[in-house]
Amino acid sequence: MRIDVKNLTKRYKDKLALDNISFSLDEPKIYGLLGRNGAGKTTFMEILSGHIIGSSGEITIDDENPFDNGRITESICLIKEGNNFKKDLKVKNVLRIYSIFYPNWDNALADELVKEYNLSPNAKVKTLSKGMESALGIIVGLASKAPITIFDEPYIGLDAAARKKFYEILLEEYELEKRTIIFSTHLIDEVSLLFEEVLIIQDGKLVLKEEAEVLRNKTCSVSGTVQEVEDFIKDKDIIGKKQLAGMMTAYVYGDMEQAKSAGLNVEGVPIQELMIYLTENKGA
Repeated sequence: MRIDVKNLTKRYKDKLALDNISFSLDEPKIYGLLGRNGAGKTTFMEILSGHIIGSSGEITIDDENPFDNGRITESICLIKEGNNFKKDLKVKNVLRIYSIFYPNWDNALADELVKEYNLSPNAKVKTLSKGMESALGIIVGLASKAPITIFDEPYIGLDAAARKKFYEILLEEYELEKRTIIFSTHLIDEVSLLFEEVLIIQDGKLVLKEEAEVLRNKTCSVSGTVQEVEDFIKDKDIIGKKQLAGMMTAYVYGDMEQAKSAGLNVEGVPIQELMIYLTENKGA
C-alpha cells in the first residue's frame, strides 16, 4: 500500500508537533522511523493509523484518508509502547477481538507466539508484567499480517533475549510475506541492520530519508588536520564537523575510498550516531 504525506502539519495549542512534512513510502520495506523524544514520531504514527487528524496537509494510503475509514484502518496495525489493550480483557479475548478486526489474521502464528513468550491465555491484561504486556503487543502486531504494521517502542520490559527473538521472528515473517513495517525505537544499534530505509524526524521536520544501505556505504567520518579535512569536504555533503588542537573530524556523505586516498582516517558512521549528529540542537 502506498503512503503519501503532503505538507502535513499537526499543532497542539502552542506546540508544533509536525511541521509541513512531505514524503512517500511506495513499497513494502522495513522502515526505521528515528528521532529524539518529542520529535513528532508518535504524532505521525497516530495520524497514519487514523487515530487523529492533522491540522493541515494530509496523509493518504492508496489515495484515501485513513481517518474514520474502516477499509483502510483494517489494513493498519499500530502497536504502541503501552496501553494497547483494555486491562480487564483476558489474553485470549484480546487475540479473538483482533482476529475479527484484521482480515489477514494468522491464528497459528498467534498461538505459536503465545507459547514462545509463555503467556497464559486466561490471564487478564491487568495482571501481566510490563514485559508480558509488550509481548502481547508484539504478538498482535505480527499475527495481524496488516499490510502496514507499525511498532512504536514495542518491547518495553522485555529482556535482551526476548527482544532478539522478536527481531528474528519479525524478519522471518517479513521474508515470508512482504509488508510495510514502520519501526520506531531508541535501541537503534540493536535493530539498525533490519532497516531497509531510514527516516529521521527532528522538531517536527523530516531531516533525512535515505536507503539504509546507502547510509552504511556512503556515510563516513574523516579525520586529519584541519586543512586536509577542509580540502576534502569542500565539495561534499556535510553532516557535521568538529575540531580540536589543529585536528578535525567531519561526518560526510562521500566515497570512503576517496577519503582514504587523500590520506585521511576513515570510519563508517553507525545509524544511531548519524541520528544523534543530525538531531543535535546546534544546527541540526
